[in-house]
Amino acid sequence: MRKVSFPYMGTSYIPFEKVLMKFGNEVIVPPKPTMETISFGTKYAPEFACYPFKIVLGTYVQVLEAGADTLVSSGGVGPCRAGLYTTLQEKILKSHGYEFEMITMEPPGRHLRDLIKNVKKLINAKVSFADCIKIGRFAWKELVLLDKAEKLSHKIRPLEVKRGEASRAYKKSIELIADAEKYSDLLEIEREIENLYEKIPKKDMEPIKIGIVGEIYVLLEPSSNLEIEEMLGELGVYVERSMFLSEYVISNALLDLFHIKGDRDAKKMASPYFNEMCGGHGRESVGNAVIYAKRGFDGIIQLSPFTCIPEIVAKSILPKVCEERNMGFMAISLDEQTGKEGLRTRLEAFVDLLYFKKKRRQQLTNNSQLARGLA
Repeated sequence: MRKVSFPYMGTSYIPFEKVLMKFGNEVIVPPKPTMETISFGTKYAPEFACYPFKIVLGTYVQVLEAGADTLVSSGGVGPCRAGLYTTLQEKILKSHGYEFEMITMEPPGRHLRDLIKNVKKLINAKVSFADCIKIGRFAWKELVLLDKAEKLSHKIRPLEVKRGEASRAYKKSIELIADAEKYSDLLEIEREIENLYEKIPKKDMEPIKIGIVGEIYVLLEPSSNLEIEEMLGELGVYVERSMFLSEYVISNALLDLFHIKGDRDAKKMASPYFNEMCGGHGRESVGNAVIYAKRGFDGIIQLSPFTCIPEIVAKSILPKVCEERNMGFMAISLDEQTGKEGLRTRLEAFVDLLYFKKKRRQQLTNNSQLARGLA
């Protein structure tokens, strides 16, 4: 029996663990990244490797020490270094004496045969095609529900009367989803999660709205961005990030497989400013900033790993995009040296600035309306 593990990224470990177990594997669930994880990563990684590379490498060390003999990760295409990360991480780890098999899940749009072959490697039990559909349906519903619970926490947190209620509801939601055993359980849990958030007493106010764009790992893994969404919510900000894993799978796997582009596709929105492929999510960062502007957001925060070239390119364009659309802009570069309290101070200043700008716009609008009424 394979002992399988994978990188830790948000709450995605919950459906991943269940799928791999139902396929007949023993699963070594990766631990949430800590300073120990980062210390392993920085010890073995090249000095200028990006922060996600170091976190994932450190996670691999931890799960291999815990007995894993198979590592599963995603690949990529384009100039971004991430497409070669699993190859480099495999060489680093094997050079230090670890024995394991690395299975890389490449995007189906270009590597469908390889993807199917690698999925078959992970099926080590007698499961029919119908069983696979059932397993996939359950896991997909879990993933969608986990994202829904997180989105609700972002919506409610800036409005909560008692601090911490939204975070407690979110934690409870994750526990309920993780304990589900059948698809019907998830349908009941979905209603229970909605009730959890509805019961939270809320203020009657319109919060500042900030869109968060950037590289996928530092967007989806709270330990890598120092829980920035929770910090902003506690400052009275409605946060909406540009990427959730379920949406990413649809747009970058399913739609890409059939070459389907949506009307709100971020790459299309970015084209007036950034029409070249640079790898990673740099172009999407620009396009999503345009989308947030059209939806009336007050500001944009770009999260990027230190030395991430696609996001460095996007960072040179985003100030112009935000200036043209009267939005505030803040770029945050993350690595193992970034401190939470220093980040909190920067966020407080940025939010204060956005509140001031919004209040001033409202005053100018009111004065203009008053002047027209007196004329």
